[in-house]
Amino acid sequence: MTVKRALITGITGQDGSYLADLLLEKDYEVHGIVRRSSTFNTRRLDHIYRDPHDAGRRLFLHYGDIGDASRLVTLLMRIRPDEVYHLAAQSHVRVSFDEPEHTGDTTGMGTTRLLEAILMSGTDIRYYQASSSEMFGATPPPQSEETVFHPRSPYGAAKVYSYWMTRNYREAHGLFAVNGILFNHESPRRGETFVTRKIARAAARIKAGLEEYVYLGNIDAVRDWGYAPEYVEGMWRMLQLAEPDDYVLATGVGSTVREFAGHCFAHVGLDWHDHVRYDEAYVRPTEVDALVGDAGKARRDFGWTARTPVDRLAQIMVDAELGRLGPPGREAWNAIPFPDSRTPFDRTRPVLPR
Repeated sequence: MTVKRALITGITGQDGSYLADLLLEKDYEVHGIVRRSSTFNTRRLDHIYRDPHDAGRRLFLHYGDIGDASRLVTLLMRIRPDEVYHLAAQSHVRVSFDEPEHTGDTTGMGTTRLLEAILMSGTDIRYYQASSSEMFGATPPPQSEETVFHPRSPYGAAKVYSYWMTRNYREAHGLFAVNGILFNHESPRRGETFVTRKIARAAARIKAGLEEYVYLGNIDAVRDWGYAPEYVEGMWRMLQLAEPDDYVLATGVGSTVREFAGHCFAHVGLDWHDHVRYDEAYVRPTEVDALVGDAGKARRDFGWTARTPVDRLAQIMVDAELGRLGPPGREAWNAIPFPDSRTPFDRTRPVLPR
């Protein structure tokens, strides 16, 4: 039986690591692109890491960058994947205001480089583009595939560009290319600077006596928060369809940052009012007031629905943060970074791309 082969950009991120888990469970051979760094940046993958000398391994990592077009062509010709999942980006919305050019080059032009590399490779590849609810911006909810885009950040604008380039390559060149317009999806593997992980981490550390306050910006912003492992399953399902199309993935339920903080602190028996402080440094120059998605098309076409409500999501994330702490009052040196992983984190193992 022929083994399917997938290439994931952004494999070291939250979504990339969960997607790698899913594809390995489905017996794929999984390849990922990682940026060269003087320190290990692959900790989200350590639970599925296999020694490069192991003949039975199915996870392969390759040095590369979405800004290097020639390298992308080389990797595609060498790997010859059946599916490409493009998740790499400068993905922090607030940071995109500080680094608009970098965000445009990576989040926007990086997509064009990869699509063109796929076209140049001459291979029959199914392509997934990680689009974002931030593309809707100022357009009021509920937002669906038919909703007009009105981005309110350099990140959102770059994602709109990527969305239309993906559709253009589908329509002009016949590529099997889909846009997954995913609303906010979180997990214990979320980066620490993202608001949900920031709040969950603070709740656990404040409970342990390590901190007293967490500083936030606009706590009245409404977001549609789901659980990341469910969303990567939706990505995979999109590429199994007979024909390519674009799909929203969302829970359909909006919650404020204030409410998410309430869920996190209540889970450890604290009142968020006592520990949340305002800092204007975290306020965006142009705010997105409300994002709430309508995933009806995905439900009808391939049976996808979000299953984890936001209060349960908050509990999962806080429990993970508590698991990273040792005895009360101090952090454990050997704490597992991602308690939802299958094996403990071992920082001594090198990850060697070929």
